[in-house]
Amino acid sequence: MDNILVTRSSMPPIEEYFSEISNIWENHWLTNMGEKHVRLQKELLHYLDVDNVELFTNGHMALEMTLQALNISGEVITSPYTFVSTTHAIVRNGMTPVFCDINPEDYTIDVNKIESLITDKTVAILPIHVYGNVCDVDAIDEIAKKHNLRVIYDAAHAFGEKYNGKGVANFGDVSCFSFHATKVFNTIEGGAACYRDGVIGERLYQLKNFGIKDEETISGVGANAKMNEFCAAMGLCNLRHLNDEIRKREIVYNRYIERLEGVKGIKVNLIQRGVEYNYAYFPIVVEPKEYGNDRDYLFKKLFSNNIVSRKYFYPITNTCDCYKGIFSPEDTPIAYEISKKVLTLPMYADLDIGTVDYICDLIISV
Repeated sequence: MDNILVTRSSMPPIEEYFSEISNIWENHWLTNMGEKHVRLQKELLHYLDVDNVELFTNGHMALEMTLQALNISGEVITSPYTFVSTTHAIVRNGMTPVFCDINPEDYTIDVNKIESLITDKTVAILPIHVYGNVCDVDAIDEIAKKHNLRVIYDAAHAFGEKYNGKGVANFGDVSCFSFHATKVFNTIEGGAACYRDGVIGERLYQLKNFGIKDEETISGVGANAKMNEFCAAMGLCNLRHLNDEIRKREIVYNRYIERLEGVKGIKVNLIQRGVEYNYAYFPIVVEPKEYGNDRDYLFKKLFSNNIVSRKYFYPITNTCDCYKGIFSPEDTPIAYEISKKVLTLPMYADLDIGTVDYICDLIISV
């Protein structure tokens, strides 16, 4: 049996991709906001139900440049229960992350603890939608308005989702997405920022394109974070199949729930009320006393049976070596505890039900 990986990139039929990229050999336009880039941008506006979107070479650059485009400096309240990119984006902009603990039910930032962390140096809140679980956007919006703070969502896990009928990218000042190969929607590598304010959009465009305003004006110091035409073409193809891919993921999710919900010591992730879910991940939290073994034992047991799960998120960012001595995981005890118990199981559209049952049988037998 070949290894079953935690994820598998969605790809269109090869003939479809070849057809999509064929005219690139005619126009020789490989990058710099070409025809594919423009088309993908327009189609994402419709799919995400937003007014503005800027494409990037990856999700990290979308987030890092968003913080720069907002022209802020100071403290940013965020969660350590995330991929390290989120924290790096804050630090690389010369700002200070202030870590807030998470809600143990959905693993998003605990809105009841945000205000106690606000100081005269606080300039923004950067919450993370986790595993497709949407933050308490209403409470965050209320807090931000009360204290005049910017809100930037790391929405890498929430592509295409809706909350109470509204596209998730419409919340906050900006929502940033990753289109990495492992995501529900991928452009091989890529990302995007959805924003409200046109001024922010102008800054984002210039920041990703060397600060160039027009052919003769370079009005700022920018970088190079443009999405190329081959990545945009992959996005155009994958977007056509995305709804079908999500429906297939839903079948996998439902089977996991059917088999694992109620298993002693295994906590599964249930869909939030009001959320149109994308089935991006299937995390479980292993409670050792009830289950009889800990997360690491289960991880090794699965691996020895060709199932490659992932400790995700582990480590949490305030425990990373590069931040040791600066931050303490004791400040976020729930996030720290969950990180030592969480395991994401294989989840992708082409995962067959027989394999899901095999995985569940292993978990139950342990």
